Amino acid sequence: MTDVPDVQALLGLKHPPIAIGLSDSAPEGVPAWSGGAVPSGCTFWQKAQQGAAFYTRPADHFNCAIGAYTHNVPLPGDRAAELPETVEFLVSNNYVAMEEVPGIPTLAKTPNYVAYAPVSGAPFTADVVVAAAQPAQAMLLYEACLKAHAAGAVMNTLGRPGCAIIPLALNSGSASISLGCKGNRTYTGLPDGEMYVCVPGSKWAAVAHQVAEIVKSNEAVGAYHADRKQQFQTV
Repeated sequence: MTDVPDVQALLGLKHPPIAIGLSDSAPEGVPAWSGGAVPSGCTFWQKAQQGAAFYTRPADHFNCAIGAYTHNVPLPGDRAAELPETVEFLVSNNYVAMEEVPGIPTLAKTPNYVAYAPVSGAPFTADVVVAAAQPAQAMLLYEACLKAHAAGAVMNTLGRPGCAIIPLALNSGSASISLGCKGNRTYTGLPDGEMYVCVPGSKWAAVAHQVAEIVKSNEAVGAYHADRKQQFQTV
């Protein structure tokens, strides 16, 4: 994306926000994933954060039954049992209740291709942009989303599974927050002090421009509050 402020630099993010594109045809100029089998769909997030640009096919997601479910990717017949087996494991360990499962967001349509890249210079149209952020950084993104009309004051939030933030943001058309589930943190290395903010791709440029303004606003507001705090300090 050209002429879009560098949100990573503005907020001091550890990794660049990543663009994720869903398409019926392979994106031009983007190579297919060639890194071999991975244990989870969110592993691809990590690879994009590290600078790689590539696309995946449905079969690249078969090893992650939960991720395949949120992405509406049916598992082949000989592996179809892996989803209920995984859910049964999670339920039996009191990680999730069976009645929660129907409420997990899923994509409305199975994508033939899912592309990933750092958002700056992504060679495809982003359906969503995912940023890993510390709470203070996420707060600034939240404020930017409000200013850009990319979210309401009460922003969509979910905990598990982390990958469901993609269909949550797409289905609602609104920026959303994921607190980062145990699986996602294990596979991506997301630190305990970070979470995710997911913005619909069509609204990312407007949000990024607002980030630049929000950073300035928070500096002014921070100085104001620091001055007030000083006034009330006792000797």
